[in-house]
Amino acid sequence: MFGTCGKTPRELGYRMPGEWEKRRRTFMQWPVRDGKNSRTPLWPDGIEAARKGYANVAKAIAEFEELVMIAPPELLHEVKEMCGEKVEVLCLPIDDSWVRDNGPTFLLNDDQEVAAVKWRFTSYGEKYQTHYNDGKVPYHLGIFYDVPVFTSPLALEGGGIHSDGQGTILTTESALLTGSRNSRFTKEEVTNLLEEYLGGEQVIWLKSGLYGDLTDGHVDNTACFVRPGVIIIQACYDEKDPDYEIFQENMKILKEFKDRSSGLPFEIIEIEKPPIRYYDGQLLTLSYINYLPVTGAVIVPTFGGDAEETDKKALEAIQKAYPDRKVVPIDGMPIIIGGGCVHCITQQMPYGKSF
Repeated sequence: MFGTCGKTPRELGYRMPGEWEKRRRTFMQWPVRDGKNSRTPLWPDGIEAARKGYANVAKAIAEFEELVMIAPPELLHEVKEMCGEKVEVLCLPIDDSWVRDNGPTFLLNDDQEVAAVKWRFTSYGEKYQTHYNDGKVPYHLGIFYDVPVFTSPLALEGGGIHSDGQGTILTTESALLTGSRNSRFTKEEVTNLLEEYLGGEQVIWLKSGLYGDLTDGHVDNTACFVRPGVIIIQACYDEKDPDYEIFQENMKILKEFKDRSSGLPFEIIEIEKPPIRYYDGQLLTLSYINYLPVTGAVIVPTFGGDAEETDKKALEAIQKAYPDRKVVPIDGMPIIIGGGCVHCITQQMPYGKSF
């Protein structure tokens, strides 16, 4: 651990806040990897198209709250030119552009003190060859913003967890318990570690995320909390779709749990998934759940084309779920062809006693 007196976050009264809680800022990482040195292709339309997509997200967020783009020094001027004056730039060495996954998970305690967790980042179970710099980002941010950093032995990415801010953690077995990530731990041990490092009291284990997800099924493509007691999930109603059985099983699991605060069953909002889409022979995991609440708004990916009808339904459902926020649609296609979307490329810091 780094600056934490050898105790876990839960022992010190920290918790992972809900994403709707008051924010200090949001982070992103600028696309730098062109796929030439990885086992899996990235940005089939070229890195310039990806950077335009990231810039659009950054500018949308910056209209509502502070946005910090992490980028290597040699790309400083490009980022400023493409993202505009409202976007701040923090120069750090990075390997990739998915700060949700390699960045810190921020915590908060009752005294409004901010801390962070650095997970053991393995680049999705060693799928990619280079991730040394990305794994150091949590420490860099901890030093720069004067935030203590807890180092967890768990191998996971930030897109693999959601929190209701009151002790319930949502995750998937497929992303945390399969492959090479945490094979040395039992499910019970992983559950205990999640609770210790996120201030949790209850972990809901969904079986799997979306079919074909390159992350092995991150929960942030599947389901998330809208507020305590309310969960929104991407629904699949086509029995021929591989996501149908996954959806049915995950719904069954969610209905077995209750909100800890009220003791009532969770209210579950269903958002119909977009039509199946391939790009350059690769199945795309299109998801409306991969949205980001920001201060006064919700940034929601849309996909156009044959998804126009489900785009419209999703925007309406999310607006109903967040009646006091402005819903801002953003073209998700330039990002999803690289394997993720709006939530995957962002990481929020809660408002509290920090720089």
